[in-house]
Parts: sequence; C-alpha cells; structure tokens
Amino acid sequence: MRTSGVLLPVFSLPGRYGIGCFSNEAYKFVDFLRKAGQTYWQILPLGPTSYGDSPYQSFSTFAGNPYFIDLEELVKEGLLTESECDGAGLDGEPSDIDYPLQYQKRYELLRIAYKRSDLANDTEYKAFYSSNRYWLDDYSVFMAVKKSYNDQGLETWDDTVRMRRKEAVESRVADLSDEIGFQRFLQFEFDSQWKRLKSYANRNGIKIIGDMPIYVSADSSDVWANPELFQLDESMRPIRVAGCPPDAFSDKGQLWGNPLYAWDYHKKTGYDWWKKRIEKASEWYDIVRIDHFRGFDQYYSIPAGAEDAVNGEWMDGPGYDLFKELIPVLKENNAGVIAEDLGFITDSVRKLVKDTGFPNMKVLEFAFGGRDDDNPSEYLPFNYDHNCIAYTGTHDNETLVGWLKGQPKKVIKYVAEFTGVRKRKIKKMARALIKEVIASPADFAVIPLQDWLGLDNRARINTPSTLGGNWRWRFTDGALTDRLASEMKEMTLLYGRKNPSFREKRDGDD
Repeated sequence: MRTSGVLLPVFSLPGRYGIGCFSNEAYKFVDFLRKAGQTYWQILPLGPTSYGDSPYQSFSTFAGNPYFIDLEELVKEGLLTESECDGAGLDGEPSDIDYPLQYQKRYELLRIAYKRSDLANDTEYKAFYSSNRYWLDDYSVFMAVKKSYNDQGLETWDDTVRMRRKEAVESRVADLSDEIGFQRFLQFEFDSQWKRLKSYANRNGIKIIGDMPIYVSADSSDVWANPELFQLDESMRPIRVAGCPPDAFSDKGQLWGNPLYAWDYHKKTGYDWWKKRIEKASEWYDIVRIDHFRGFDQYYSIPAGAEDAVNGEWMDGPGYDLFKELIPVLKENNAGVIAEDLGFITDSVRKLVKDTGFPNMKVLEFAFGGRDDDNPSEYLPFNYDHNCIAYTGTHDNETLVGWLKGQPKKVIKYVAEFTGVRKRKIKKMARALIKEVIASPADFAVIPLQDWLGLDNRARINTPSTLGGNWRWRFTDGALTDRLASEMKEMTLLYGRKNPSFREKRDGDD
C-alpha cells in the first residue's frame, strides 16, 4: 500500500506560550493532514530534554517531555487560570523557542497546577501509576534527587547517591516526597494529553510515526537505576561512549557521549529491557522509527573522555538475535518499525535490515553528491525498492531550498537535468524534488513540512555536531493554507498514495 506523510516535531507547532505542544494547534494540524490526503504524522522523540535541548538526549527512555503539556487544557481542568498563563510571559518570537524561558516559567505554572490537583482521589491517575510504576518510580526519584542537586548531571552527584547506596538515597527521598509527586503528576498529564491527541489522529485516519533513539543519555534514570545494562566501570562511569566516525556531516565524527550497552547482559535477560522499551513505544506510536539502526549490527565505540570521535572503533552488536525477540512483541502490540540505516552502511547492515523485513530510509538530498552514470546513487528514486520510506531530507538535513541554495553549479546542473527544471529556479526545483519522492516506488513517502512550505535553512531543525540554535524552529499561524492542502492532496492522489482509511471526493467528482 502506497502512502505518504509529513515530518514535523511537536515543538514546531504554532500556538500560545512559546513552544509547540498538545494544544488545539496540534489537533488543527491533524485536520490539515487529513485535508491534504496524508496518512502519517512523523514526529521526533517525545522524551524530556536536558542541556542542549536535543530530543535524542533524554532523562528517560520511558518518560514524556513536560514542555508538551498543554497549559490551556490545564485551564479547562481548573488547575490553572488563563490570567496566570498569560502573565507568565511565555509568548515570544512565534517562529522560535526560548528554552531557558520555558524551563523557568512553564515549570512554575506546572507546579501551581500540581498543587491544585487531587491525585490521591483521581482514579485515572491511579490506573496510570499502577501500569507505569516499573519505570515511573525510578524516574520520579531520579528527577527529584536531581533537583536537590540544582539540576546538575548524574556524574556530579555524591558517590553514595550516584551509586544508589540504599541509606544515602533513602535519606534524600525522605525530604523529596512533594517533588516526587510533582514528577509523577507531569508524566500523568503528558501521557493523558498525548494519548487523547493520538486517538484523535487515529480516528481521522492519521497514524503516528514516532522516533526511538538507540541510546539513552548518561544523565538519565535508565543509567542510574539499571547500571548493569551499560558499559560502566565500578564507579558507574562510562568506559566507552557512542558516536559515529567522520563523515559528510563532520570531519571529526560525532561524539554523542551516550553510554554503550552491555549486550552480553541484555542477552542473558532475553532482552527484557528492550521489550519494555518497545511496549512503551507501541503505546505512543503506530510505527516506531528506530534511530541509528546500524548500531545493532556494529556500533562505534569511543574511549570515554575523548575530545572527538576520530579514534573510535567498530564493535559487534547483537544483530538479529535481538530482533527475533522483539518482532513478536511488535506484532503483539500491532506496531510497525522503520529502520534508520543512514550513514556508513555495510553489507552486514543491509542483511540485518533485510532479515528483519523492516522498511529502511532513503534521503533524496544524498543522491546528487557526484554523478556516476555507470553506478547511480542508491538514493536516486529509480533505485528505491518498495519496502522503504523515502524523504527529501530529515531533521538532520538542510531544508530542500537551503540545500539547493548552497550547491555548486555542477550539482544544480545535475538536479536540473534530473527534474527537468532547466533554469536555476530554486523553489521550482525543490517542488520537483518533492514530486520525485512522492512518485518513487517507495511504499512510504514523508516530506518535512519546511519543504512543503518552501523555506530556507532558517527553518532547519538540527545541524549535527553543533550546540545552540537547534531544535527551535516553529511554523507560524497562516502557513497551512487550503491551497497547500489541495496541492499536497492532488500530488498524493496522482501518484497513488491515497490514505487507505477514507475516501473524500476530489474536485470534479460526481
């Protein structure tokens, strides 16, 4: 079945109070996707973010980001007043996100809402807590203790607390019951609001493609509560960390700094922790995009403390042994998977993707680096097979317009010949490249909203290996026009990607 969708992070939605969230604007975006004939809304990871604001560095692989809690919904619940929200001064530049302001002011409002809640007598909260306490207890204690250390990272905590010595932790927790309750409240509100939004999307024929990072942050409840899962020394500090070698994004590679997994231990447990991750992801998403899929075949291992990723080495991952345990869990939870297999791909990675049967990713921007008529790029659309998901670009790429503006003449000439747009008309070329992705043999086609809007790199989501200025772009009210929806729908229908869950009349139909 040929289908299509749009890539847009939740934080990139417009609306009041400074950051995209589960507000009315999210529901309007679902309505727009339906009107535009789309089947999928692809988002980025939903976890709580830390320093640098990256959704790929979260305090927990199971928790949700409190920034996404809709304040207006809390007003409806009687936990906040509109004047309190308006008076917080969260409104800023409509196309940008001020994260320090969000951290300071939004949390002040959320704490007020918590004080007014009555969780002890809330049956929905009790059900949520009962089904999530396998991770929520550790997470809420971790975040409360972290707050007591003025939000400093796990590596700076007193050794006895960092290493979870029972008496040391209990003495801290005894004074932190209110903060622990607050953290549980945040996760309850997040989970409730997100599931209502997802349910609305599903009822309207829109499925959610979520994103599950392969690694967890070194500063996370996952590491603190389960050190045996990771390559740590006796002091619970990483021995080696994750990243990727030098490539087109960075000549020094990418030093992510995440602790690497102790795969032998995971195997002994039957990959139980991974099964729990998949089960949780299946609650939130219809399809799970597993980031950095090649890391399950071989992962890049960098000595802890290294300044860059140049001197890392490839090590063998769990391979298909992991997925023979996870595939039944996915089927049981009716969830699909996308394998993010970008970067340096070997034959063994290709075999792992094929063995799992998961669709992999093709990014059109990668196709025009150098023309070779005898061996054309695998990222050119005529080389796509059916079982893949095609993109113009991802959150890590330049926008199409921005990418085209920065290309040398020989690349523009190649794109012009490929698309039939003979003059250097950047926006027409960008539209033609979108058409190539939609028309491709790929079963799935996903286009970032910035590319549909024809925006330049001011709308770029992330530039790998950089800090600051990332994860901040938001589209503004008025961008999603009826004309754009009509154009998207027409192209979608023209190339056989009609949403399978409904049929609407086209203009001119009887």
